[in-house]
Amino acid sequence: PHYSIPKFTAPQKGIDLKQVYHPLVEGCVANDLRLDHKSLLLTGSNMSGKSTFVKALNLNLIAAQVLNTSFAKRYTATFFKIPTSIKISDNILENRSYFMEEVHSVGQLIERSEDLQSQYLFTIDELFKGTNTIERISSAKAILEFLNKGQHIVLVSTHDIELTLLLKDGYDMHFFQESIEDERLSFDYKLRAGAV
Repeated sequence: PHYSIPKFTAPQKGIDLKQVYHPLVEGCVANDLRLDHKSLLLTGSNMSGKSTFVKALNLNLIAAQVLNTSFAKRYTATFFKIPTSIKISDNILENRSYFMEEVHSVGQLIERSEDLQSQYLFTIDELFKGTNTIERISSAKAILEFLNKGQHIVLVSTHDIELTLLLKDGYDMHFFQESIEDERLSFDYKLRAGAV
């Protein structure tokens, strides 16, 4: 429905997107996102739009940087390197479980975060979702604090609302919400500020 020519800034910890959407989702609901010296912690229920939104953000950054076009009414950001940890699966041929694949993926993000000469945008969809609650939240807090340093930005979606309290200093909280109408689950896919 709309697109724009991106505006690229000098390296800074920030993103400003107006009416950004996923171009491959028919009738996709567009949302605004502005991050200023913080990263993004995204909460919400299953099917509420978290994964699609972080994928839309990544797709927009790649399209902007490669094609000089964004699927948004306004796009303002610097140039990022964009490693992700999305849609991890086990690797039977290499005898690596889902957990081991996720540890390997996160380990690569941690290694890259040490490069403070470059600016990274790290995206993680559901960090350690197969791990028990206490270990998952503890390790997620430590990893997300570690990645969120210098000019790096982290986009993370999670069901762990405990992280909204543990990471409030370095992360802006946003959420998607569901409603029940006539005994049916309904989603409006609108991004809201705050914790779910």
